[in-house]
Amino acid sequence: MTDDWLINNFAIRSFRDVGDQDYISARMAFRAALVTPSLWSSQQAVEKYLKCILLLHRIKATDVYHDLSKALDAIEMSGKLALDLTLPTRRFIAYLDEFGPFRYLEISNIAFGPDLVKLDRAVWELRRYCTLSDEPRKIKLRSGVIPSKISIPGGYLEDVINDVKNPARKPLLWWNAFFGKRRRRRVRIVGWMKATNSPLYTNPQMLEEVLEYVHLPRSIAEGYRAHKKPQ
Repeated sequence: MTDDWLINNFAIRSFRDVGDQDYISARMAFRAALVTPSLWSSQQAVEKYLKCILLLHRIKATDVYHDLSKALDAIEMSGKLALDLTLPTRRFIAYLDEFGPFRYLEISNIAFGPDLVKLDRAVWELRRYCTLSDEPRKIKLRSGVIPSKISIPGGYLEDVINDVKNPARKPLLWWNAFFGKRRRRRVRIVGWMKATNSPLYTNPQMLEEVLEYVHLPRSIAEGYRAHKKPQ
């Protein structure tokens, strides 16, 4: 086994395969109308797909951390490949960048049930690049046309789809227009919307005492310090 093979295997197993699991987790959270888990798992899935792309193409991005926009910029500025992503997918990634990284209600958040379709589309578009094969990325979305099925050899999602006894199969295929063995002409949209204010947003005066006991990112702490200042 060469070093290249080992690094590619790491990219696929640690990022693409685990990202696939985050994706299924996000779908389950959306189905249950769980706001924070749906946002967090969606962000984690997209982050891992982007990091898989970065590593497979040997694009240095040690300062990306959890920043999706920075990961996208690193890919597109590398000159090694161009991501053919639709505008709705780019907007959804920007939305996840804003609300997805916060697991503890550090900021107020909002989520929408129909965004499950946006997640499915984003995963379909990004996974085409999570392989060294050029064939998947040649398949593109066309307005008004049912998405083509893309099968990545050895892919975790593909293994789930092909194993009728896999307990993750049903959550993956539930009203999924982008993945599965059959092409769906329509899916049922679960139309929930939930918005929650962060406790720190409604009571920013407790910030300094909270910081004595728990860690908050500096940007969040500074934001709440500015928020509680008298106008």
